[in-house]
Order: sequence, then C-alpha cells, then structure tokens
Amino acid sequence: MKLVRPIDGAASGCGRRLPGLTRPSGRRLGRKKAKRGMRELEGRVAVVTGAASGIGLAMTEAFVARGMKVVMADVEEDALASQATRLELAGAPVLGVLCDVTDPGAVQALADTTIDNFGAVHVLCNNAGIGPSGPMLETTPSEWQWLIGVNVLGVAYGVTTFAPLMVEAGEGHIVNTASQAGLMTTVRLGMYCASKHAVVGLSEALYRELEDTPVGVSCLCPELVLTNIFSSQRNRPDWVEVAGDEPAGVPSPEILEYLTTHGIDASNVADAVVDAVEADRFWVFSHDVTLPQAMRRFEDLQAGRNPTAGDGALD
Repeated sequence: MKLVRPIDGAASGCGRRLPGLTRPSGRRLGRKKAKRGMRELEGRVAVVTGAASGIGLAMTEAFVARGMKVVMADVEEDALASQATRLELAGAPVLGVLCDVTDPGAVQALADTTIDNFGAVHVLCNNAGIGPSGPMLETTPSEWQWLIGVNVLGVAYGVTTFAPLMVEAGEGHIVNTASQAGLMTTVRLGMYCASKHAVVGLSEALYRELEDTPVGVSCLCPELVLTNIFSSQRNRPDWVEVAGDEPAGVPSPEILEYLTTHGIDASNVADAVVDAVEADRFWVFSHDVTLPQAMRRFEDLQAGRNPTAGDGALD
C-alpha cells in the first residue's frame, strides 16, 4: 500500500471550511442539549493516530470489524505501511497517512486528507504517544519538549482541528488516550505521568465544553498493555538530547519485566473504547485496579497526608 503524504497545512488550505460538514439549516450547534452516543458505527469514518502498533492498531481493527472506514495516522513509516497494507489486502477500507502530531500543519493536512478521501470524520482517536521512563533529574529540556509535543500538544492539535468539524457536522466522538498514569503517579515515570495528567485535564474540560453539542468525549486510561509505548527511542528525533547511561526513552529492565507479566492484549482495550463511543461514556479503564489507585490521592487529600506510594512493582 502506498502511504499518503499530505502537503503541509499552509499549502493545503489550513483553516478553510472543509466540504460536506455544514448543517442544512446553516445553524451552529451548541444552543441546546443534543443527543450523543454513536450506536451505529457501520459506514462511519474514524481517524486514529499512533495507528501502526499497539492500542492504535487494535482500535483500527476493532473499528474495521464494525464496518467503519479508518484513516491510520502514524509517524513510523515502515510499520504504518506494513499494517495498512495487511488490512487493505484483507478487504478493510483503510488509508495510511504519515503524520507527525507535533506539527499542527500536519494534523490539519490529516483532516483535509480524511475529508478528501472519505467525505467526513465521525470518530477521532488522539492516541499517538511516547512513554519515556527514568529519573526526572536525569532528563534534558529537549526530552521534555519531545514528550509534551507528542503526548499533550498532539492531543490538543487533534482536538482543535477535528472537533469544530464534528460540531459543524452535528455528530462525532473524540477519544483521548491518557493513562492510569494520568490519575496517579509512579516512580521512574515522572515525565510520562505529567503529560498524561495534562491529557486527563484537557479531556475533562473538553467534555464540559462540548456537553451541549452532539460531540462526545472519552478519556482512555489504560494500565499496563502489551505495546511498544516504553520503547519510544525508536522514534526519537535527532534534535532530542539525552543524558546519562539510560536515557529517558529507554525502558528499564524492571518496567519491561512488569509489563510482560502484567500487561493485557491491546484488543481488550480497543473493545472497551468501541463500547465507550457507542454509549457516550467518558471514563474508559482497562484494569480493575485503576479506580482504587486513583482514589488513593483523594484519600490522602482528605486525610491531609503526603502522597502515598502505590502497590505496583514500579513504586
């Protein structure tokens, strides 16, 4: 399969109104409470970032299984081409698009490409992410810039680009991939926790902002899933400087062992996402331990005590 290489946002008409997304009445949404929840997914269009592997690939497969067309976006060219070709040969209506979510022009071009090829977008999964691990005191400013660019700004650019199109169209659902690390903290994952807390806050605020529109919002907070999230160094840009013998993009043996023994298959998470989209459910968890772990913070607050360590091996 030949991947689509969108031209940059400026050249593609960044900011222009895309065709096919205007309500017949011309009246803007947001004036009254609208019905939400997309119970009929067949024939709809989904855009998934970070779709070449892990949870993004599993969500792509789950959407395809329900009759959806899927635009698969990723920065990892070879993996994206391989997976998009595999699905296309199996008869799936997918389109692979190279996209760096840290570039707002590239995200706009992704939206333009989606509309040009499929005419609409109904579900957006802001899923692209990296999972650097290691002590924060050994990180560099450029590692933080890379992390925030992908994990936070990538979500923000997806929201600001696609949400107005969905509101104008009168339907849609946005899924932002945060993490259990967005509800608690873990030793050696300080950078990651900071970024995922930002995604949770962004998602909650977005839900409230869109509450009177037909556009739903879900916040996915998976715990340990069998993905490549902690092998982020494979996509680390050349401009990112690392420090020490164990740069933040390289997973420690402890993390890899814990992931292998406790991680679940990404398909389980994808099924939960589909259910949340259909039911207009905000919180999406992958493990029963997530809520008790998150509640520990509020128990600390109520008791007036300092942060309590978690029960996981990484603490």
